[in-house]
Amino acid sequence: MGNRFMCMSKKETKENGSRSKRVNRSQRKMLAEDEFLHRQALSMAIQQHQLSQRFDGSMSRRINGSTSSRRTTLPESVAKQVPENLDNITTKKFILIHGEGFGAWCWYKTITLLEEVGLLPTTFDLKGSGIDLTDSNSVTTLAEYSKPLIEYLQNLPEDEKVILVGHSSGGACVSYALEHFPQKISKAIFICATMVSNDQRPFDVFAEELGSAEDFMQQSKFMIHGNGKDQPPTGFMFEKEQMKGLYFNQSPAKDVALAMVSMRPIPIGPIMEKLSLSPEKYGTGRRFFIQTLDDRALSPDVQEKLVRENPPEGVYKIKGSDHCPFFSKPTSLHKILVEIAQIP
Repeated sequence: MGNRFMCMSKKETKENGSRSKRVNRSQRKMLAEDEFLHRQALSMAIQQHQLSQRFDGSMSRRINGSTSSRRTTLPESVAKQVPENLDNITTKKFILIHGEGFGAWCWYKTITLLEEVGLLPTTFDLKGSGIDLTDSNSVTTLAEYSKPLIEYLQNLPEDEKVILVGHSSGGACVSYALEHFPQKISKAIFICATMVSNDQRPFDVFAEELGSAEDFMQQSKFMIHGNGKDQPPTGFMFEKEQMKGLYFNQSPAKDVALAMVSMRPIPIGPIMEKLSLSPEKYGTGRRFFIQTLDDRALSPDVQEKLVRENPPEGVYKIKGSDHCPFFSKPTSLHKILVEIAQIP
């Protein structure tokens, strides 16, 4: 009996040891993948700093997968998580539009993953964002804020289409583009974004969290008065701790650190502007919405209300994602982007 017990104990100990080794191997692999992606962030941050030294104020940062001189290879375990045969995708160009305060830098993981499967991501800084040297206090309209996107679409050959992807308030830029260039946009994807209806302001989407626009502009301690205290506010920026709680509650520490040194003030004019969206143009666009279910900046209830009041063609959900799935759930986000691209 005693020998039997000892044998069982040894067997169990051996099994537990094997399980522990498997867990440790898995953890090491995850850490290696995480470290790999974060090295891309560091590389991008260095590039941004170098470029900012020689870019003048009229230029905006563009990262184009088709012209990049540096092509990176993802760890095999990450690359194998997406389908290899993407021949059925007719539109391979993705235009990634950042949200308020962010810049092209925030898409580094998404760019890497899309490039790895042969897709063509492009992203750039909107006016007054990222390393675009425009003073954000001078950006007063959505048209001006969206100018880099509009210029890109204007110069796109007539026979080409793109997939637009907008994050957070970048959704308003996507809606604006849908209204003005419906023939050049194959699909529009809103990631926990301001998918507004006609005559609605992007800020209205955040009203549940931030209060009414009027109260926010009059009472918020985050307002920036670029034209003087006696003039209306020109922008706003949350304190770092508040940003961490609102945007990055599930994001890796290294991504949060990158954001803390990269976020910029948010121009107030573009998000307070009502959009004019017509059924003939905006209404003909193919829209898709990605919900983030652990989001504190735009709650799941508010996101649900958005898709209920302005129904898109498809709705996707990412569990465990904060307001920045490109940081907190990059692989899940990537799979959804590829899946939407494959829809005929």
